[in-house]
Amino acid sequence: KIIVNEPYNLFNYSNIGYQTYFNSQEEIELMDRLFFDAYRLGEISNDISLIEPIMRAANLVSIDINSIEAGSLGSSVFKSPNGFNGKEICAISRYAGLSDKVSSFGVFEYNSALGELSNMLLAQMIWYFAEGVNYRNNENTVAAKQEFVKYQVPVDDDVLVFFKSPLSGRWWIEIPYVANRNTKLKRSTLLPCSEEDYLEACNQVIPERWYKAKRKNEV
Repeated sequence: KIIVNEPYNLFNYSNIGYQTYFNSQEEIELMDRLFFDAYRLGEISNDISLIEPIMRAANLVSIDINSIEAGSLGSSVFKSPNGFNGKEICAISRYAGLSDKVSSFGVFEYNSALGELSNMLLAQMIWYFAEGVNYRNNENTVAAKQEFVKYQVPVDDDVLVFFKSPLSGRWWIEIPYVANRNTKLKRSTLLPCSEEDYLEACNQVIPERWYKAKRKNEV
């Protein structure tokens, strides 16, 4: 309801690790039409680092325990053979903790019938989140233009502006503010990205998350 009902106040929503056979095609297409981020389980399992810039942009992180494979839970309550394994879900929890913006983190659909192995995994997820919080850099992106290294990359008719933190080595890309247009963002904004996004832009490939954020800002 928060996605499809007016007023449309939700600027961004990211779904990480969805499994196509559990989702209708209409739901998947809706995510595309709203320019929201959606990553299949296989994409994340192949490269868990895709999570980092997504988490860095998040304010609220919700993990459904059903997204974890049954083998890692060691429980007969949830019987899906596929899902995140224990190592992956702990890495996701740590990325959430590292994010300077995340202010709410929760693991949902917990069942008291889960066994000892499931409880241990849940405890480790919380531990990794707390460890991430402990290692936050609290980087000031507002002052990025003065403190970060700036890179300008011409791609087609656009000039993409990237910023790299000398402190953490993390990357951002600028969502430009367009004057005299009715946009949702009232000033230029930095969107977390990866070094791979910068390298792809250098090869004349527009980063997908930048394109989606730009389109969301304009519609």
